[in-house]
Amino acid sequence: MSQLLRVEGLRVYYYSLRGIVKAVDGVNFSVNRGETLGLAGESGCGKSTLGFTLLRLVPPPGRIVSGRIIFDGVDLVTLPEEKLRREYRWKRISMIFQGAMNALNPVRTVGDQIAEAIMLHEEGITREEALKRAAELLEMVGIDPKRINSYPHELSGGMKQRVIIAMALALNPDLVIADEPTTALDVVVQAQIMNLLKRLKRERGMAMILISHDLSIIAEIADKVAIMYAGKIVERGPADAIYENPQHPYTQLLLRSIPRLRGAKELVWIPGAPPDLRMPPPGCRFHPRCPHAEEICRREEPPEIEVEPEHYVSCWLYARR
Repeated sequence: MSQLLRVEGLRVYYYSLRGIVKAVDGVNFSVNRGETLGLAGESGCGKSTLGFTLLRLVPPPGRIVSGRIIFDGVDLVTLPEEKLRREYRWKRISMIFQGAMNALNPVRTVGDQIAEAIMLHEEGITREEALKRAAELLEMVGIDPKRINSYPHELSGGMKQRVIIAMALALNPDLVIADEPTTALDVVVQAQIMNLLKRLKRERGMAMILISHDLSIIAEIADKVAIMYAGKIVERGPADAIYENPQHPYTQLLLRSIPRLRGAKELVWIPGAPPDLRMPPPGCRFHPRCPHAEEICRREEPPEIEVEPEHYVSCWLYARR
């Protein structure tokens, strides 16, 4: 598979009166065509900010400080806003936003909202043609096409999430960013949404970045996994390697905190709390909570080491071997 997206040294900071929040601080990863990357980590680690940054939709007072977002050979960071909006955002990269209940306009029909997304990015298409496409998209995600005239409050949570998915796929993008797509849904509906995403990914051959705090959900669909902590990616690699042979102490603790029905082991919890990103600790940001922390961890930031093919970890345990 050829590479579709490459992120290099990306930094996104929020500038506030209380200080500079380093939400994304030197992130590197890549996604190939047709591949799914699972981005995991605790709440507040910078996952959603990273997702919005890929579309250059960081809300103020946030801004991209440095780094590159190379999409199909083009650096989106330096691309003029008009060209980005016209040729890339939503057309080639789209997003399934977190919380469908809040992402839809409550006073407009779902058909109108899908049609608007199509009309904004396709020149010469009529409203009638866009509405016809909207009905086809609803059918594609398992909703009766007659529901194009329904308002969001007339739909269940799972149906609203399907509408958001239909909207994200309206222009057949190459890459879809799914930000916590199963939040606030019950377990049965979560399974339905994940099965839908897997089917659509397979049928359309699109790449996906699945953002979630739930490693069990990511395990269902991801080809590669990146573990994020306090604004940094601490481990990334093939999904099998991450789940079967985790290297970073944070990844190991995260996986041991997931309940299992078979071969159950005692659950663990990670002591302490994530750091304040306005004043992250020196050295490795996980060292205040790490059971293996040494003096060098408190002083110096660890380099990224390739511990096996395509499997990278940022930890002094491996850097000094």
